[in-house]
Amino acid sequence: MTNAVPSTPPVDPQPVRPQLRRSSTDRMVGGVSGGLADYSGIDAVLWRVGFVGLTLAGGAGILIYLLLWVLVPAGPATPGEALSPLEQLVRRLHDTINGSRATPRG
Repeated sequence: MTNAVPSTPPVDPQPVRPQLRRSSTDRMVGGVSGGLADYSGIDAVLWRVGFVGLTLAGGAGILIYLLLWVLVPAGPATPGEALSPLEQLVRRLHDTINGSRATPRG
């Protein structure tokens, strides 16, 4: 008589959710909607429509978008991409708020 150990079915690992970052490829202004789309799986157009709807319903859409633009870190930059002065300002604000620096001083 042999002792058979029941085998357990293989466990599929949970899908890894991407980190919330502003998109460097799917962007119209700051990449917030593209980043939210990558994170949530909801199309970026729907996020943009939501921001416009909130803006028309009282102006909250603009405030929320600007806060997310500053608080959500930027995605990886494409090679050879030059940052606009506005994007440089947003990155400096983000680093100041989070207490980190993108490049260490030498």
